[in-house]
Amino acid sequence: MQTITLRRPDDWHLHLRDGAMLEGVIGDTSRHFARAIIMPNLVPPVVTTADAKSYRERIMAALPAGDRFEPLMTLYLTEQTSPDDVEAGKESGLITAVKLYPAGATTNSHGGVRDIEKAMPVLERMARIGLPLCVHGEVTTPDVDIFDREAVFIETVLDPLRKRLPELKVTMEHVTTKDGIDYIKASKANLAGSITTHHLIINRNAILVGGIRPHYYCLPVAKREHHRLALRAAAVSGDPRFFLGTDSAPHVDPLKECACGCAGVYTSINTMSCLAHVFEDEDALDKLEAFSSLNGPAWYGLPVNAETITLVRREEEVRFPAKIETGAGPVTVFDPMFALHWDVA
Repeated sequence: MQTITLRRPDDWHLHLRDGAMLEGVIGDTSRHFARAIIMPNLVPPVVTTADAKSYRERIMAALPAGDRFEPLMTLYLTEQTSPDDVEAGKESGLITAVKLYPAGATTNSHGGVRDIEKAMPVLERMARIGLPLCVHGEVTTPDVDIFDREAVFIETVLDPLRKRLPELKVTMEHVTTKDGIDYIKASKANLAGSITTHHLIINRNAILVGGIRPHYYCLPVAKREHHRLALRAAAVSGDPRFFLGTDSAPHVDPLKECACGCAGVYTSINTMSCLAHVFEDEDALDKLEAFSSLNGPAWYGLPVNAETITLVRREEEVRFPAKIETGAGPVTVFDPMFALHWDVA
């Protein structure tokens, strides 16, 4: 197969940042993607509907001329979040989901939830009005190994929450383990998972073998090879509970290449080329549209995009810049460590 035409894809987990960084990266998403769920972990975070409205306006102002792109806004869940404000945000059509960050789990998550009980009034309201909860599925207690955080979160936080509120619609974002895949598969209703581009390609060796490679460091951190293979199997299966959420997360190089580097991998610019390579490897190019363009809209109750994109397999290698330059500074682009031949025409 030398060409593939897909419904225009969506990104169901994206970091756009703000200010000069937002202006520098948004075009890499809007060039290929019609919609994206926008993460709210700014400084300060997007905690109210008014915050989300203001942030959406800044996103639209930064959009390159002529690009058609819809940011789907989320709220950052805190222990003080107002159920009434969340419901008003949903009713206005502005708010697509609420994001649960366990405090300290990832970038700018220090204001997240420490005691899930204090967030229950909001979660109960969300269950009643049908507003999805997106979760960063890791515990942050110091006695839990970083490679076990996802499995422990499922056991100690997510499963009890879902038993208590079975009608709450939950997206496990950036699933990284076989445990997470198996838990979603075993669920009968109201649970789905997004999978990133880079977790389909790298395992933890990419970060640690031959020296520390900070541009492969992300949270949740990449795991062992058997977990990566489980993610690939789920992504190419066509199972409607799994869909693309890149978790593309730009940081300027000085904040990655330092003694305490930031977590995040920047994949917006080359995600579709990388995914086509992965799905071709798995002899599953016929399932790429489901993963990138169909399953996510079905889960979030949105129409499939009417527009299409076409991927062409080139004889010569398709090259992407090693870095992009933004007004905030240089950002290193994800290197999949293999030659790419699929190109968005």
